[in-house]
Amino acid sequence: MARVNDNWERLVRATLKREQLRNAGQGHGRTPSGIVGAVPPSLGKTTNIDAILLAADEIQAEDSTVARILCEQAYRMAQNLDPNSDGRGVLQFKTGLMSVIKQKLAKKDGASIDRHRDIEHLWEFYKQYKRRHRIDDIQREEQKWRESGVISANLGELELRYSEAKKVIANLRALVEVMEALSGDADPQGVGRLIREELRRVRSSETTLSGEFVPYNIVPLDAQSLTNAIGIFPEVRATISAIRYTEHFPRLPSEFQISGQRSADMFDLLEYAFGFQEDNIRNQREHVVLMVANAQSRLGIPNNADPKLDEKAVNEVFLKVLDNYIKWCKYLRIRLAWNSLEAINRDRKLFLVSLYLLIWGEAANVRFLPECICYLFHHMAKELDAMLDHDEAIRSGNCKLENGSVSFLQKIICPIYETLVAETERNKNGKAAHSAWRNYDDFNEYFWSPTCFELGWPMRKESSFLQKPKGSKRTGKTSFVEHRTFFHLYRSFHRLWIFLAIVFQALTIFAFNKERLNLDTFKAILSIGPTFAIMNFIESSLDVLLTFGAYTTARGMAISRIVIRFFWWGLSSVFVTYVYVKVLEETNTRSSDNSFYFRIYIIVLGVYAALRLVVAMLLKLPACHTLSEMSDQSFFQFFKWIYQERYFVGRGLYEKPSDYCRYVAFWLVLLICKFVFAYFLQIQPLVQPTTIIVNLPSLEYSWHSFISKNNNNVSTVVSLWAPVVALYLLDIYIWYTLLSAIIGGVKGARGRLGEIRSLEMMQKRFESFPEAFVKNLVSKQMKSLPPNGQAPQDAPDMSKTYAAIFSPFWNEIIKSLREEDFISNREMDLLSIPSNTGSLRLVQWPLFLLSSKIFLAVDLALDCKDTQEDLWNRICRDEYMAYAVQECYYSVEKILYALVDGEGRLWVERIFREITNSISENSLVITLNLKKIPIVLQKFTALTGLLTRNETPQLARGAAKAVFELYEVVTHDLLSSDLREQLDTWNILLRARNEGRLFSRIEWPKDLEIKELVKRLHLLLTVKDSAANIPKNLEARRRLQFFTNSLFMDMPSAKPVSEMVPFSVFTPYYSETVLYSSSEIRMENEDGISILFYLQKIFPDEWENFLERIGRSHATGEGELQKSPSDALELRFWVSYRGQTLARTVRGMMYYRRALMLQSYLEKRSFGDDYSQTNFPTSQGFELSRESRAQADLKFTYVVSCQIYGQQKQRKAPEATDIALLLQRNEGLRVAFIHVEDSVASDGKVVKEFYSKLVKADIHGKDQEVYSIKLPGEPKLGEGKPENQNHAIVFTRGDAVQTIDMNQDNYLEEAMKMRNLLEEFHAKHGLRPPTILGVREHVFTGSVSSLAWFMSNQETSFVTLGQRVLASPLKVRMHYGHPDVFDRIFHITRGGISKASRVINISEDIYAGFNSTLRQGNITHHEYIQVGKGRDVGLNQIALFEGKVAGGNGEQVLSRDIYRLGQLFDFFRMLSFYFTTVGYYACTMMTVLVVYIFLYGRVYLAFAGLDEAISRRAKMLGNTALDTALNAQFLFQIGVFTAVPMIMGFILELGLLKAVFSFITMQLQLCSVFFTFSLGTRTHYFGRTILHGGAKYRATGRGFVVQHIKFAENYRLYSRSHFIKALEVALLLIIYIAYGYSEGGASTFVLLTLSSWFLVISWLFAPYIFNPSGFEWQKTVEDFDDWTSWLFYKGGVGVKGENSWESWWDEEQAHIQTFRGRILETLLTVRFFLFQFGIVYKLHLTGKDTSLALYGFSWVVLVGIVLIFKIFTFSPKKSTNFQLLMRFIQGVTAIVLVTALGLIVGFTNLSITDLFASLLAFIPTGWAILCLAVTWKKVVRSLGLWDSVREFARMYDAGMGLIIFVPIAFLSWFPFISTFQSRLLFNQAFSRGLEISLILAGNKANVET
Repeated sequence: MARVNDNWERLVRATLKREQLRNAGQGHGRTPSGIVGAVPPSLGKTTNIDAILLAADEIQAEDSTVARILCEQAYRMAQNLDPNSDGRGVLQFKTGLMSVIKQKLAKKDGASIDRHRDIEHLWEFYKQYKRRHRIDDIQREEQKWRESGVISANLGELELRYSEAKKVIANLRALVEVMEALSGDADPQGVGRLIREELRRVRSSETTLSGEFVPYNIVPLDAQSLTNAIGIFPEVRATISAIRYTEHFPRLPSEFQISGQRSADMFDLLEYAFGFQEDNIRNQREHVVLMVANAQSRLGIPNNADPKLDEKAVNEVFLKVLDNYIKWCKYLRIRLAWNSLEAINRDRKLFLVSLYLLIWGEAANVRFLPECICYLFHHMAKELDAMLDHDEAIRSGNCKLENGSVSFLQKIICPIYETLVAETERNKNGKAAHSAWRNYDDFNEYFWSPTCFELGWPMRKESSFLQKPKGSKRTGKTSFVEHRTFFHLYRSFHRLWIFLAIVFQALTIFAFNKERLNLDTFKAILSIGPTFAIMNFIESSLDVLLTFGAYTTARGMAISRIVIRFFWWGLSSVFVTYVYVKVLEETNTRSSDNSFYFRIYIIVLGVYAALRLVVAMLLKLPACHTLSEMSDQSFFQFFKWIYQERYFVGRGLYEKPSDYCRYVAFWLVLLICKFVFAYFLQIQPLVQPTTIIVNLPSLEYSWHSFISKNNNNVSTVVSLWAPVVALYLLDIYIWYTLLSAIIGGVKGARGRLGEIRSLEMMQKRFESFPEAFVKNLVSKQMKSLPPNGQAPQDAPDMSKTYAAIFSPFWNEIIKSLREEDFISNREMDLLSIPSNTGSLRLVQWPLFLLSSKIFLAVDLALDCKDTQEDLWNRICRDEYMAYAVQECYYSVEKILYALVDGEGRLWVERIFREITNSISENSLVITLNLKKIPIVLQKFTALTGLLTRNETPQLARGAAKAVFELYEVVTHDLLSSDLREQLDTWNILLRARNEGRLFSRIEWPKDLEIKELVKRLHLLLTVKDSAANIPKNLEARRRLQFFTNSLFMDMPSAKPVSEMVPFSVFTPYYSETVLYSSSEIRMENEDGISILFYLQKIFPDEWENFLERIGRSHATGEGELQKSPSDALELRFWVSYRGQTLARTVRGMMYYRRALMLQSYLEKRSFGDDYSQTNFPTSQGFELSRESRAQADLKFTYVVSCQIYGQQKQRKAPEATDIALLLQRNEGLRVAFIHVEDSVASDGKVVKEFYSKLVKADIHGKDQEVYSIKLPGEPKLGEGKPENQNHAIVFTRGDAVQTIDMNQDNYLEEAMKMRNLLEEFHAKHGLRPPTILGVREHVFTGSVSSLAWFMSNQETSFVTLGQRVLASPLKVRMHYGHPDVFDRIFHITRGGISKASRVINISEDIYAGFNSTLRQGNITHHEYIQVGKGRDVGLNQIALFEGKVAGGNGEQVLSRDIYRLGQLFDFFRMLSFYFTTVGYYACTMMTVLVVYIFLYGRVYLAFAGLDEAISRRAKMLGNTALDTALNAQFLFQIGVFTAVPMIMGFILELGLLKAVFSFITMQLQLCSVFFTFSLGTRTHYFGRTILHGGAKYRATGRGFVVQHIKFAENYRLYSRSHFIKALEVALLLIIYIAYGYSEGGASTFVLLTLSSWFLVISWLFAPYIFNPSGFEWQKTVEDFDDWTSWLFYKGGVGVKGENSWESWWDEEQAHIQTFRGRILETLLTVRFFLFQFGIVYKLHLTGKDTSLALYGFSWVVLVGIVLIFKIFTFSPKKSTNFQLLMRFIQGVTAIVLVTALGLIVGFTNLSITDLFASLLAFIPTGWAILCLAVTWKKVVRSLGLWDSVREFARMYDAGMGLIIFVPIAFLSWFPFISTFQSRLLFNQAFSRGLEISLILAGNKANVET
């Protein structure tokens, strides 16, 4: 036992030392010198220069001569490798190294150096160094361990010694290499001979010392490793044995070299035959080993001495990896590369799996073409099959180079890659039309047809697939063309629009027929037939038009189908319309016998409807789908083909009947509600007004009307019905929002979400947590470890068993909260639960449940006047009080037994026997004097206070005295008089007391259990304040509440770690913040606010906990922390962990490894050593357990793809240093990156070579290159992020991969549930197993500001309630967020986890969901586990993010994925899909369009004078119910309905009262303004993307937004998206008020248009309302100066838009690129001319004149105004010779203008209001002219008018800016407005801190510098 304790102490000390070194930023304890860190990649790649220099650094203190020799050898190696210093950084490195050597020589103080003796000196040092560090002893011990095959008892000590020796071994290797290089100069018979013998001994040694330094990723396959235990796992050994080369395989040539110290295996043959790269071979070898080993572990661990693979494991991997290939062959009806599954043995299966993965691993960008990889595999597998039948290994002829070697990369991948590059260059960096070039999908879909075999093998370069575009000639799309048009919305979802149209038509006809159901009404309703046929004809016409660009290259069958459907629907439309017209003619004749055409019409419609219904059922209904698949009837297959195109993807998009019924029921309820609402509140109220308007005689128009004469006032009817129709199309989304909120809330409640939503609830239910935890999160393997080897039977024992299993996990969770500074040390002690493994007979609960309970119980006892039973009943009302009393009683008994012996123990036994008897007899209140209990507790508290300290003689005497005093109090005060007399007369006790032996000596507690009991009892007796609010931190509370709540939710049971599904976590990173630097956290903004100050105010309790953790007082300042390197580094991490940094993400994801290590350690997987199951395991030392680390590594991999890490290292960017620090601190972390090298081609040109590299931290803390796979070229051909993911995905492992963005976080308690989540892949979730597991997100940025809170609530609602409904019942959940867990094998064999085509796949993530669904995947959602996620926290960041997503959705509208899903889903699932993807943005845009349609309609009526005319004649317009209903819709859409899911989420997870409070708070913080503003953002970017393109990745930045944004910056960002549109709406409203007619006057108009005014205000002022310090006077003045300087600064070459208005104006026009775009812009601009046309006829000056000449004269006036403007703004610089003349002309013009205006006003009817009205007329006309000039820029420039246009545009922007700026400047005069805004934007703590900071900083914002 002592030996174990010693080992344990040694391990703990080593761990603490290592942690101290890491915290100091020194990684593994070894900081490379500057010169070592500067070794150029070109030198470090082929030599060990860096290792030699590291050894020199290490040895310098021991022997400076040896250090000098090593440096000189390193210099010689560099010189030999690159004598001319051509490589990047080589010259600087050599210069620096020479400087180091000179410094070492200078330290010799002029002493001479004999370099001839260097080798001898080196040899002597080598021998001494080796002896000093006992390397030979470690080697012998290691050899014994290897030979034994089991884990020895002192393995921990051996491993610890070996870990410390690894640096020594590294130095020895460097010494050996240098000795070998210098041995040629040594005496051959002397030192030279000894060195050669030593070299032979080292090389022939079979030990793994050298193997430790062979780079490996997870499994050391090339050389064995002592510190990595994976190699001893039976499943791993079985897999390695299975892939080993056997005599049945073709013989490899003798000259073929096997890398490393391993035996030959299958991969060596594949490398030799096909020329795969060595590191690709090494990577996929490990990949296959891990994949097969994990498959074996799920089937059962082989336990024999020579473990063998189960055939089922190989079959499972084989079928999973090659599933897509098998389906591809079946689709193309070609034969597989093997005859049958039974015909190939295990070895062949492993060969085929390995071949496929090797092709995939080296395919680079071709990985996005999964069927292309199938094609390559198909041919190469046949070649392999032929090779395996030979005796000798042969090389593939298709991979041979000219020099006879083989290269898969050059011969197979490069030709495909070069074609991809050629096509990519045509997209002009995303600016070219999608139809102009082939994207990844086009290339891949080439292999969806049997014609793909025309490509041949070897591939023919002249084939159409490899054809490169020449000049302007297009190569042609494959099957789909992404033309940029809104018509895609109709084409993809035509069934929705046809359905809505015919229902609207039917309802309207029914309403106009006075709701009578008769034959006439029925015939009228049958007019839906022609409508249906014509709308289908429109869709088929769009198919014809939008396929343009693919006719020459698309499959003939696809073109045939398009043509057939076009003619079918064309003829059908003509026929049905003709017959229906005849039916109408029959109806008009009113002849009863004349019904021939009606019967024909009914028969035609009936037959078609029946046929359509049958085909739809066979294709869409799950029950009928199998029947349709089995049918081979050509007639049926033809109709099936016409009805639905057949693709390789999209087959079998149906669900099981129960799922189908659920989502059909959802939509039936929704549609019924929608159509009832539409009929009674939209259609019916307009029937009578419409009838009256149509029947009115011709009305008098107040303007010149072109179209409104003798047509039954059709324009008036259109203006009334247009907004109703738009609302009819829109409100289905409102109904979806309502119903999904209800369904989501019900499902959440059924799923037990929100059951524990407060600290009080958590405390009340804590007693049930252990059992729930054991049931769900503990594997059977651990449940089978009861104490003492006996299964407990009764409930109390079971509770203690559960608590014992639960305690180590709970305590680790609490420990992690402490490490993250969410709780203090005291809170950690109170929250921790005892181990419950001792002999105490009851469950010990955490102290936060029991604190102060003893004192409350004592108070009850003091007040007790009843019986014992009554007292106990009162105590038991609080169950934790009862627990506290019981624990206190039993603990006192146990402690006293342990303390005393002899007579004292007899006394203790007697006392407790008497008390126990009295309890059983219900006479405790008689036996004890309860009034004296406080005195007893006081004495015992004093005793425990002494016992909690370390033993000293003085304390021992004090403790003995305390026990004696306790004896006195108990005996003479507490006990009854009878019992007291018996004890006083007890001879044994009396004698011991008289002799002074009674309690004279006590046994100081040494047993760990007793120590813990004493400490806990002392806390129980001393913590008097209630712990009801523990923990205080809200985030800690939220996490614990969610975790404990999730224990009661449905989840799969946990498998043992050894049997769980292996997985990877994958994070793409570019150049975001890794770790905040010391300068960044101290840097103050213009208000004097630093990030650190901000965080200290936002998180004050966490700051105090941080200081406590690092041992500093609460008054410690930031300056003091910077003096200590370790504290400064901890401060950087503390700040970074509260931002959206890579460091935070890495820490969170590494919790997975920690959780798996803990779970594996507690499960105690055995490898031959005897593990006794007599006690519960504890978590102590789990992080040091080599088996637990190995088991975790076998199941978990974390890869961060830092795309430009190589470049960052080269330029010594701080991000590179921080990433290296993360590698050092996280053993399991891997970093992948793109490395670029310059190389000289055969023609002498310098070319760039690209490598995909994987690195980890080595023992020195340096980057160790694990793999380096050459790429065919620049990997970024498409979108950056998916390309970054694609290059690194080859380094991931496991059956699942979780995609995590670098703004995410994770928690230890959630990581413990990961293995449960992964079991969902094997659970039943419908017809198909899940391929993507959706995971709940928690947005952790909600506390940063009010905007962040709004965004957090909105996002939380979407990722919880929204996703819950999408997954079930709707079955249309896609991949929206990054916590989702992918079936890795499914996706890597089907194109990856995202799509990467330029621009079209800008929202790359969601395409993974589309792809998964189309390829018969299944996407689920699970809410018992959550991942943290950061969101944008400033308005500009949020707007950029919203713009990025909206633009991405605009591109999705054009995509083939949306088209196919819209076409191939059944009708109801299609509805779900539309309204939850692009339909959401279409409805958002339509919401804004409804405002425009309504207002333009009302303005038209006002201009034409129709509203007044009709109202006076019919008394039915004006303030009618119609207007109220319309405007209520706007209010609901903007304000209420978007918040319904959020409110439901609040109610579910916070409770009703908190939900109401939160919603009211949000409204008071102007959340409606924010959401209305976001509405405009989404509308603008979605619409612009579809019209013109321009979607792009917008870097939002994820920092802390405490900085004021300048007015000009906000204006630049929102001018075109919000301000112009808001001013247009405002202009419409003003004209509506000015010229509209209402009996109630202008106030009625304002009330009717209230929501529209709210929209205007929100769009104009939200950027300034939510701008920090937006209403501070000094800032406002500075903003105005900045804005004016920007406005008038001249642009030019190289001037950015942020510096000059002219440059910005040019940038804003960049989206108008195409002729089509110019036409569309022109059409949209025409609306602005309406204002002048209407207002001219409303002037007092014109009277009732409606002639067209009047409008023409207004243009003359406008031209005159423009000329006058030009006269006054004519630049004197351009007329230096005529300055005086110009001034004279300007003066005369001014006088004439004023005189003319006065005369006109005096002698005509022109009024002052007419002048303002003219201004309203000419402003929009001027804007229209500007828009047209910008649209047709080339024409205007050719006319020489461009400069004038620019000046007019500047004037307009100046005017718009002033309209916005003036109210801001006015409000800035009032200081309280700024204070109110701070409280509005930030929480109160920061607001107060901000004000204090401004005072302390001298109010920097108001001081000029």
